[in-house]
Amino acid sequence: MKTEFKNKIINGDSLEELKKIPRETFDLIFADPPYNLQLKTELTRPDRSKVNAVNDKWDQFESFKKYDEFTYDWLSECKRILKKDGAIWVIGSYHNIFRVGTAIQNLGFWIMNDVIWNKNNPMPNFRGTRFTNAHETLIWASKSEKSKYTFNYQSLKCLNDDLQMRSNWDLPICNGTERLKKNGKKIHSTQKPESLLHRVLLATSNKGDMILDPFLGSGTTATVAKKLGRNYFGIEKEKNYFKAAEQRLKNTKPFEDNLLDTLKNNRSKPRIPFGSLVELGIIKPGTSIFDNKKKITARIMADGSIKHNQAEGSIHKVAATILGAESCNGWTYWHCDINGRIHPIDYLRQKFISKN
Repeated sequence: MKTEFKNKIINGDSLEELKKIPRETFDLIFADPPYNLQLKTELTRPDRSKVNAVNDKWDQFESFKKYDEFTYDWLSECKRILKKDGAIWVIGSYHNIFRVGTAIQNLGFWIMNDVIWNKNNPMPNFRGTRFTNAHETLIWASKSEKSKYTFNYQSLKCLNDDLQMRSNWDLPICNGTERLKKNGKKIHSTQKPESLLHRVLLATSNKGDMILDPFLGSGTTATVAKKLGRNYFGIEKEKNYFKAAEQRLKNTKPFEDNLLDTLKNNRSKPRIPFGSLVELGIIKPGTSIFDNKKKITARIMADGSIKHNQAEGSIHKVAATILGAESCNGWTYWHCDINGRIHPIDYLRQKFISKN
């Protein structure tokens, strides 16, 4: 591991600093680049009070051409320093995300999803001339089409009450005590909520991975990475943001190490059909299997199917029929006698997997 980029943040220009990083250093990149909002006039509320909008110099570009050049430059460097199985997230609004998406595809990244962050509490459209802008878009892409990227499917499903995580995320904007302020004013105009980065890092990185944020801002990515036991590296050009992020990180404590393990993905486990155990002689045709109370018995056939009374089929189908359910995991429903001890038949599968 390249220790000079481990758990550090630096105050510098992104394009210059990215060029100093060796190839294939990072597992994951989260980028929150300037949006190039193109605000022409000052925003005011109906009562004439000024809206604290994004009018910072760092967000302003003289033309789309200049913005595109900037985008291709930093994305090219990010592709170079990503590991071959690495991935990148880029967040933006309608002002820039389509231009960024074009660059991502033209540079050879492979887009897996675009995710819509629905803001629970968006800023109103004070002029009443457009729809209230209530979402931002995140693009998730691997370094190449062949990259074996990280996706912690089971953890995301668990996070979402055992339902598959969808690509529209309902999360609040950053506010309350999480919002960094100085003398009552927001330090950063577009500080992202920790909940958003928690989901991104939980989904697409593992404990100990190297995470880069090339536009660190107020330090949300590094803060969440530290909490989740990931190694972070951040670059921030603006001195006041950098100092705020530095202090924020000093005040951040990581979660206990034993809380950071994530659920293993079922798809990463070898798929062993029950019939394979029969073919290999691990469990023989004619063997009786039964439920955990030994009240229901079935016999194994030569093709790996099982029979119980008039029901026949796979271990899963017959178990579901008995229970009157749409589906059932036959590996845990059915048991067998092994040397005088009762085990779920999954025990035989796991034993086979561990030997191979």
